[in-house]
Amino acid sequence: MSKKIGIRLEDKYLMERRVALIPKHIKLLVDKGLKFIVEESPKRVFKHNEFENAGAEIVKDVKEADIVFGVKEMPMDLFEEGKTYIFFSHVIKGQSYNMPMLKKMMEKKDNLIDYEKIADDSGKRLIFFGRFAGLAGMINSLWSLGQRYKVLGIDTPFARLRQSYTYESLEEAKKEIREVGMEIASKGLPEEICPLTIAFTGYGNVSLGAQEIAALLPSMEISPEELLELKGRKDVANNVVYKTVFKEWNLSQPDDDKIEFELQHYYFHPELYHNVFEKYVPHISVLMNCMYWDNKYPRILTKDFLEKLYKEGNMKLTVIGDVTCDPDGSIECTHMVTYIEDPVFVYNPITREATMGFKGDGILDMAVDILPSELPRESSIAFSNALFDYVEKIANADFNVPFEDIELPNPIKKALILHNGELTPDYKCIEQYLK
Repeated sequence: MSKKIGIRLEDKYLMERRVALIPKHIKLLVDKGLKFIVEESPKRVFKHNEFENAGAEIVKDVKEADIVFGVKEMPMDLFEEGKTYIFFSHVIKGQSYNMPMLKKMMEKKDNLIDYEKIADDSGKRLIFFGRFAGLAGMINSLWSLGQRYKVLGIDTPFARLRQSYTYESLEEAKKEIREVGMEIASKGLPEEICPLTIAFTGYGNVSLGAQEIAALLPSMEISPEELLELKGRKDVANNVVYKTVFKEWNLSQPDDDKIEFELQHYYFHPELYHNVFEKYVPHISVLMNCMYWDNKYPRILTKDFLEKLYKEGNMKLTVIGDVTCDPDGSIECTHMVTYIEDPVFVYNPITREATMGFKGDGILDMAVDILPSELPRESSIAFSNALFDYVEKIANADFNVPFEDIELPNPIKKALILHNGELTPDYKCIEQYLK
């Protein structure tokens, strides 16, 4: 009997509108003999009739599906005995908030494939939303910058921008940012905010997406060292945005000053390194945090340092676009994720408290957890394009055989976290978090 593939609704967030597989690709798979059921969702960016025209059946729930594709974490009451689930599970770092979900899947003897771990032999991820997180994150941060300056009594061209999800398309948002860029080029920016500088941490897909939007403005890329010298220069233009990309060695250096930075050594021994990014912060207007982080690495920005800067009156930093969005993580003042419908807060470095919205004393922090869903159609299309070639192979795989005998493409097999409820060899380390 042919397996039935389910597409679930996304219910973790009110404004989550993405889908893992788009109707166009479902139609191609239906033509190959696969069967699809799609859970009702009035908010999904693709409508019911688009899936029905592709040959899928719209259903109340996906309990009859053998394989279920989603995007974000799934509720525990959804899991059925011996089924296969594919989604971003956020369990590989032992995230405590998702351990009950993982335990339930283990009890149900389910299979779990995590998109985050689908990678080629070099470890490069193959299926991701990262670029769209960067795109939406930069749009939101420029919008936030305009609104924050407006609250501070500074009129800038950025004030005309809107939040990403309010645009009909990515191209519409880009068009408006280009228009802002032309206004900056012709009229310049207010003297009190110049030089306007944007710092990007990281150089992967997320950072490249953010830089793609920033490049629509008249901009000049400078090195971290040049950023330090910018304030003292007399030839700094007011009709240009200065952009700096920070890599690992710009953020951290070895504790032993006789040792040169070596990337692999840093990855394996981060405890032997300390933060050096702080010296750049007084020169940054907008910080776009776009890189992977976990708690073994030095923080990029601490609450203690922000308090010191604020007390010294040395606070050029106006907006943090925390695309990475790890609560209490690399950007310590990002103490919580925010939602599309309530996306920003102002963090007060003295009281260490946050006020939702654009008003208040301190630094504005934009930390939306599901940024790609602010560009739901474009991000879903790109994601489905990357996933499409694997769907038929997942559907035809026999998960009842021993793990080593499962016939799956290597990138998918490497992403199989649970096999019949058991952690697979590469993920046995998660056991320590399940106790």
